[in-house]
Formats: sequence, C-alpha cells, structure tokens
Amino acid sequence: MTDALSQMLALNEVILADGATGTNLFNMGLQSGDAPELWNTDEPDKITALYQGSVDAGSDLFLTNTFGGNAARLKLHQAQKRVAELNRVGAELARNVADRADKKVIVAGSVGPTGEIMEPVGPLSHTLAVEMFHEQADALKAGGADVLWVETISAPEEFLAAAEAFALTGLPWCGTMSFDTAGRTMMGVTSADLVRLVTDLTPPPLAFGANCGTGASDILRTVLGFVAQGAELPIICKGNAGIPKYHDGHIHYDGTPELMGDYAAMARDAGARIIGGCCGTTPEHLRHMREALDSRPRDDRPTLEQITQALGPFSSASDGTGGDDGAPRRETRRRRRG
Repeated sequence: MTDALSQMLALNEVILADGATGTNLFNMGLQSGDAPELWNTDEPDKITALYQGSVDAGSDLFLTNTFGGNAARLKLHQAQKRVAELNRVGAELARNVADRADKKVIVAGSVGPTGEIMEPVGPLSHTLAVEMFHEQADALKAGGADVLWVETISAPEEFLAAAEAFALTGLPWCGTMSFDTAGRTMMGVTSADLVRLVTDLTPPPLAFGANCGTGASDILRTVLGFVAQGAELPIICKGNAGIPKYHDGHIHYDGTPELMGDYAAMARDAGARIIGGCCGTTPEHLRHMREALDSRPRDDRPTLEQITQALGPFSSASDGTGGDDGAPRRETRRRRRG
C-alpha cells in the first residue's frame, strides 16, 4: 500500500506544510526554557489549537509538537523516562485534528537533534543515537503519525542515525538540515553534501531539504543548490519568517505575511515540492502562503538577484559551496561557525 505522503505528492504539484511550533506556543504562554513537549499532556487544548491553526490556514501537512522529544533533550527537564508517553500523545492529538479535517492532512512526527555531539568529535555513539531516535519514532508511530520527519540537523552522522532508526519502525520518513552558517550547516555540510547523503541511503527519504536557517532568501539559495546537483527526490523548504530581531526582551521575526507569500511562490518556482515556514511563521503567514501557491502561476526558476530583490539580501556572500549562482563549485575555504 502506498503511504499517505507519497499519494499526496503524486496528486499535487506542491504541498503546503505548517509554520513555527515554538513561536506560536510562546504566543500561547509557553515560557523560555520550558519544554514544549510537556504541554502535550499538561496543555493538550493548546497543542490541539496549535495543530488546528495550521490546518485552518490551509496546510496539507503539519509536524507534531515533539521536536525535543528524545531522551537526551528531555533529560534536561527530568522527563527522559516520558519519551514514549509525550511523543505518543503529541501524535495522537495531531491525528485527531487531521482526521477531523475536511481534506486529507498528513501528520508528520517531528524529530529534532539530540543536542549531543556524536563520535568521534563528541561522546554520543552511533548505537545510542539510533536507540534514542528509535524510541521516539516508535512512539510517534503508535500515536498515528503518517511519516517521520527529522529536522534542523547539522551533522551527517546524526542524520544517518535517525535514518537507521526510522527504518526499524517501518514508517516512511523525510529529513531536513539547517544551513545556517554561511550556506553550510553548523558542522560544515553543504547543499551538495546533503544531496549525496540522501542519494546513498536505503531506504531513501520520501523528501529531503532545508529548514530554519537565516531567512527566506538564504534557504531559497540552498534549494537552488539542491536543484543544481540534479536532486531527484522531492525537495522540502521550510524557511524562517524573515530575520530575528531582539526587541523589548523578545525575539521577533521581521518577515511579513506578504513576504512569506512571495517566498512560497518562489520556493515552488525554485524547485521545492513541500513548502512551509519555520521560526516566526504564524497561521497568518501560512494563509498568505496558501493564497500565493493557489493563485500565482508557476514562473521560471528565480535567479539570485530576483530572490534578493523580492525577499531581501543574503546573510553571507557565499552559498557554502564556492558558487555564486546557485550551482555549486568547489574551492578551498576555511569553515567558520557563525
């Protein structure tokens, strides 16, 4: 039987994913430093409202409130023994919302990084990482997730550990990295590197791509990097709603709903098939993204100049691969963390 996401990809040119989790939960009263996953059991009505907001705004797919639901992250809140419960309930709440919708909606089980550095640089072994991801993935499956979705990954070793864990569950999966350091992930992965990584995986993800990062312009440049490598798998693009600004003790993102509508249409034209938002993206942003995708005809693939004219400047001169036109070209350069 074909899985739900593959069916949707076969029937639709583009799929609208959801927006931010943290931003919207902070707007509901979550305090900085608190674990959002604890709200799955402590504030289920608010988590349901989070999910419902995406569906009402037009999303075809939304992620569960389980990004930090692995044992390593939950240990920071003395909740490492609640991995199964918090992930299962997070998925169950999502399943209920999706099943009540008047159209097909995909529930994607969100899996974020462990927060640990993997061997040989750090202490986390591949075996333990697989165990942690598998524990979380099994619970998301039990709660009714259609697909597993690892996101905001920086290290290829962690991406591979998640892929191995997901294979053990038997669910299909998707994966994204965050290219937030001059076009590279924090651990130095380029757009070209990720294309090679997913091409060699068995089973491969249903889709792959980028999320978060440093703004709408930068993530579209990364999407062009995927396309330049001849990526055959569907591409995911979930960019932040502009650039974060610190104001009156809070972080705000400067991307307007209108800008995110432009971003969504340009992401589609650049080659993305699954398009959503990350930090700062509210249901109001999603409504403009839905309208743009539904009403604007497909255009030519945007140039870098067109991207910056519409969405603002890039945060760095390079896309991380040495190219200046979206087509990776190799050159020796010092990697930096910024």
